[in-house]
Amino acid sequence: MAKTSSTPLAPAAPASYEDALSELDRLVAAMESGQLPLDRLLESYKRGADLLSFCRARLDAVEQQVKVLEDGQLKPWTTA
Repeated sequence: MAKTSSTPLAPAAPASYEDALSELDRLVAAMESGQLPLDRLLESYKRGADLLSFCRARLDAVEQQVKVLEDGQLKPWTTA
């Protein structure tokens, strides 16, 4: 008889920054609705923390790329 794991699989990492931000927005809306059971609320909080970490890491990586492109100095963003 095969045993099944009672531990849920960890959600996959988002494919992009935009995907992570979209999922984070949905999680926040669901959490703010006040309709989630406590266990689901905790899972959503943990997933949100993971998504936030992913987004911060992507933003840091892009900032480093911009520094390289600007000869090591981060310059103010201009739209002109």
